[in-house]
Amino acid sequence: MDQTTERPTTRLRRLLQGPDILMAPGCFDPVSALLAEQAGFSALYLTGAGLASHVVGVPDIGLTTMSELLEAARRIVQVASVPAICDVDTGFGSAVNVIRTVREFESAGLAAIQLEDQVMPKKCGHTEGKQLVPKAEMVQKIRAAADTRRDPDFVLIARTDAIAVTGLEDALDRAHAYGEAGADVLFVEAPRTLEEMRRITREVPGIHLVNVVEGGGKTPVLRAKEYWELGYRLVIYPISAWTASIKAIQEVLAVLRADGTTDRYAERMVSFQEMFEVVGRSRYAALERKYAAREP
Repeated sequence: MDQTTERPTTRLRRLLQGPDILMAPGCFDPVSALLAEQAGFSALYLTGAGLASHVVGVPDIGLTTMSELLEAARRIVQVASVPAICDVDTGFGSAVNVIRTVREFESAGLAAIQLEDQVMPKKCGHTEGKQLVPKAEMVQKIRAAADTRRDPDFVLIARTDAIAVTGLEDALDRAHAYGEAGADVLFVEAPRTLEEMRRITREVPGIHLVNVVEGGGKTPVLRAKEYWELGYRLVIYPISAWTASIKAIQEVLAVLRADGTTDRYAERMVSFQEMFEVVGRSRYAALERKYAAREP
């Protein structure tokens, strides 16, 4: 099938069944999404923590509303031409709330959403102090999501944070139950060792996702090929571009403050022309020429 006419949902499913691990870098605004696509990535991960930071200016502790996240996701999907996965935290409430969440994000053009089994207010996956909803409650939320989607290829990702709260055995049990309830991809958050990772992919049938959190995360940071060899099919990098951008902004502002000019940092900055070209200035210029008013 021509990829330009293939639905993002169908393309994502095809990529998940492909011969290589699928790498999805974290995006937090349209520019980061465009840069990831231009770098050659085949899928995007709309990071809940990154969106909370960039859209609202708050930490990842459940303060972002559905409408804020949905609008940010819409803006990214409008400019991206590769499938986008969106972290929707707990689905913003009960199973009934999840029904609306699925309808809204599917209609917005997302290829997948990720639901997690934390109690609200939720916390970032690699931090402490998390609490879980009962397994049965999360199972019903997944069932509600599966029953609601209109496109059968719309991908449902179920995350459990049980390792940090109740241990690996409960995490494995929950992952089993979530897969049976209708989750297409299983996300056992924050395994701490290679052996835990092997147990997850070996003992729980299904497609597995691993979350790479550099600079302080609990999961071993490996090459993508090594995750594939451990049995994972999807690897997300939610903070890579986000933390790198924060560092770059801190550096250039420090130079500007100290020197009164950015000359010392100029080689690390894109040109004025390249800045505009990232967001398609040439394409819009062509459209301006095409539709310019002309006298008869």
